[in-house]
Amino acid sequence: MFGRKKPAPVSNMTYLAAGSDFQGNLRVKGGLRVDGSVRGTVSTEEDLEVSESGSIEGPEIKARNIVIRGSVKASVVANGDLTLARTARLEGDVVASALNIEAGAFYVGHIVTKDAQPTTALPSTPPVPKLVGRSED
Repeated sequence: MFGRKKPAPVSNMTYLAAGSDFQGNLRVKGGLRVDGSVRGTVSTEEDLEVSESGSIEGPEIKARNIVIRGSVKASVVANGDLTLARTARLEGDVVASALNIEAGAFYVGHIVTKDAQPTTALPSTPPVPKLVGRSED
């Protein structure tokens, strides 16, 4: 009204600095960047980034989009994309809509994509036709 512009929505970002150590369940409304160490469950409604110096160890991490450059030992649930940078080390099962893995990343676990359809058996291949004019001794 009266020519005033509404301020742009501010995205809340929580930052756990390098050298910091958090133990317990960490639940964040906005985005989260971990440069320190977390031991426990991590949950955020927005994006999560684990930097090269960051580490998370616990039962589960859950976020919209997740970028891992550091170390994670947990089950990972990404409502959007999961990206493993070349410096990433992930040990745990993954559920994500899309998965991006850079060359050099380390991963051990099971992957399930959310939009994946149940697998069905492939149709059998038809027999190879015999070539004309060739004897099969």
